[in-house]
Amino acid sequence: MSEQAKGAKTSTNPKDVSRRKFLTDMTTAFGVAGATCAAVPFVKSMAPADNVKAMASTEVDISDISEGDTKTVIWRGRPVFIKHRTGAEIAKARKEDTSSELLDPAKDESRVQNEKWLIAMAVCTHLGCVPMEGGEHDGWICPCHGSQFDASGRVRRGPAPSNLDVPPYEFLNPTTIKIG
Repeated sequence: MSEQAKGAKTSTNPKDVSRRKFLTDMTTAFGVAGATCAAVPFVKSMAPADNVKAMASTEVDISDISEGDTKTVIWRGRPVFIKHRTGAEIAKARKEDTSSELLDPAKDESRVQNEKWLIAMAVCTHLGCVPMEGGEHDGWICPCHGSQFDASGRVRRGPAPSNLDVPPYEFLNPTTIKIG
C-alpha cells in the first residue's frame, strides 16, 4: 500500500504546528463573531417595544369620580376599575370580611390602600370577561356566567375561582394614582 492510502502522517514540524494552531484559533474567532452577530438581533427582538414600555404604568386623575361611582381605565391593554366607595359600601365590606359566602376569603383592608378607593382589574377570573356594575352585593356581575363580586372585588357567587386581581398602584397625591 502506498503512504497516501494508509493516511497522511501528522507533521511534527514546529512551523506546521504553529500554522495549524493559528488557523484553528482564527476559525474559532470568526465562528464566535458570526454567532454573536446572529444572536444580537434575536436577543434585541425579545425586549419590549417602546409602546409597551409606555404602557407599563399609567397615571389617573381620580378627582372627577364621585362617591359611589366607578371609572374604568386601560392599563397594559386591560381594563381596571377605580371605584370611589361610599361609607356604607366600606362598612358592609368590612362587616363581611368573615362571611362564609366569600369563595376566596380576603379582608377588605388587604385589598385597598385607602378605604375610599378600590382599584381592581376589571377582568373576571373565570374566563376573562369584563364584569359590569350590578349584582346582589353592590359590586359587579359577570354577564357571561353570572359570577358576582362585592364592592371589595371579592368573588361572592358563580364559577369565578378567585377575587378580582389588584394591580400594583400608589397614590401620588390625593387626586392622582399611578397604576403599575
